[in-house]
Amino acid sequence: METSEILKRVRKIEIKTRGLSSNIFAGEYHSAFKGRGMAFAEVREYQYGDDIRDIEWNVTARFGKPYIKVFEEERELTVMLLVDVSGSLEFGTQCQTKREMQTEIAATLAFSAILNNDKIGVIFFSDRIEKFIPPKKGRKHILYIIRELLEFKPESSRTNIGAALEYFTGAIKRRCTCFMLSDFIDGKDFKQPLTIANRKHDVVAVQVYDRRIAELPDVGLIKMHDAETGHEAIIDTSSKAVRNAQAQWWSQQKERLRDTFAHSSVDNVSVRTDGDYVAALRALFAGRSKR
Repeated sequence: METSEILKRVRKIEIKTRGLSSNIFAGEYHSAFKGRGMAFAEVREYQYGDDIRDIEWNVTARFGKPYIKVFEEERELTVMLLVDVSGSLEFGTQCQTKREMQTEIAATLAFSAILNNDKIGVIFFSDRIEKFIPPKKGRKHILYIIRELLEFKPESSRTNIGAALEYFTGAIKRRCTCFMLSDFIDGKDFKQPLTIANRKHDVVAVQVYDRRIAELPDVGLIKMHDAETGHEAIIDTSSKAVRNAQAQWWSQQKERLRDTFAHSSVDNVSVRTDGDYVAALRALFAGRSKR
């Protein structure tokens, strides 16, 4: 794709997602994701009822009367996006592919972070770590991230969520908020690395899926292509047994994923490619803000 066309796509994503971040999520992101802790702000004279453990003894000795330390929440966060770039994300039968919706969600979260004066970084993963973009601030950094979200070409088409989580846990030393964006279609169990990652950091899972993985249409013979393995097969969608088997498989996938997130205490949201990810994110933010 020519550079001018890439820039147009970057600008289009920026206009849409920046508007969402500043107008729709204003305040909601801030209240949903907390800072690292309490930071010293100032000293003031002791007042009745203050905690004596907060007395600043050096200032107290200097002025001959008690002063205490005042703290405020340390708001600045580091936000990491763990973005699945495996082959299955290129699938889409509705308004857009899973990867296109995932890109919009990632850009919206990135702008929300920047508007809150947080750093933002990205890890692209398949069954390996494809690229690591260290956390930084600023519009230039955000536009670079959006361009990579749009144009990045992975070396592998397969998926290994557990390996991505292990890398993330080891690479990011200070506690951060992590949004993991994926369709979470992975035959390997990743419950343990997810649990470990969420103990060290604050992990939020965002699943993007297409309705046709949940329900096959009755359209007769169709060729199915597995973008991760390259395997192809012709199936008869007019067969009720075939459609029921697909629906049962999807139901089992959802149950397995629910169990994984519950075991790991990970907040999560699921968005369909023809659904409203804005409403889904707002519900997620609102739920966290109440805690």
